[in-house]
Parts: sequence; structure tokens; C-alpha cells
Amino acid sequence: MSDPSPTAPQNLLAVNESLSIPRNELDVRVSRSSGAGGQHVNKTSSRVEIFWNVLASRALSEEQRARLQEKLGPRLTTEGSIRVVASDMRSQSRNRDLAEERLAELVRRALVVPRKRKATKPTRAAKEARLEAKKRHSHKKRERRDASFD
Repeated sequence: MSDPSPTAPQNLLAVNESLSIPRNELDVRVSRSSGAGGQHVNKTSSRVEIFWNVLASRALSEEQRARLQEKLGPRLTTEGSIRVVASDMRSQSRNRDLAEERLAELVRRALVVPRKRKATKPTRAAKEARLEAKKRHSHKKRERRDASFD
């Protein structure tokens, strides 16, 4: 039986339609989870850390890389890697799946380009309504000021 090709779906972490991260670019580290859990937590390595080097990734275009550096700058290590941790579940495989989902969601959100705001002008009716409100307000103030106390 031959090895699966590096572009096979199981070897890619889908982020969006235009980006899939090859799993061989992910550095996965496991360790013991902290917190409550009794004996189980003391003898199994269920905590999963995933590192992905944004600067060295071949999956990204230069535009995507620049966008990720801008949006995820504070989260990047000095080498340009992003770190995601999962220790929610007792199972290492479920924590790995959860960490991969978190990484994909983080990258997906960072790659969203907001639409440019199109400048609009107020309508004539809106301008007239604003000026009318200003006139009513100033008239009210003027009436208070001019009232004589004879």
C-alpha cells in the first residue's frame, strides 16, 4: 500500500475556500493537562499545543501572510509562529481536533477583509429636518431668555 499524497484531504486543515494548511507544517506538542481530573490527569498527556509558522508556510500567498502578520501580530512568537492550546477534553485526539479547529477559526477570522465604507451624503430631507430641529431648539432657548419678569 502506498503512502497518501501530501495533498490528500486528511493531510490538510481546511481554513476557508482559498486556504488549507498542510498538517506537516503544524508542530504538535502534547503534555500533561493541569487542573482537576484525579489519577487520569496525572498519567496521560492529553493537553495539545499546536504551533504553525506563518512566516515559513508555503500555503499562504504574500498578501495572506501580510494580513495574518498584521492581525495576529501580538499572538505571533519571535519566529513567526502562532500557538493554540486545547486541554478541555480528557482525550488527546479530541483535544488535537479542538486545537486544529481553533487554529482554523483564528486564521479564518484574521483573513477576513472588511468591506470599504462607501461615503454617502445626507439627503435634502435629512438636511432640512436637521436645520428645522436646530431652529426649534434655538427658538425654545430664545423664549426662555427673553421672558420678562414684570
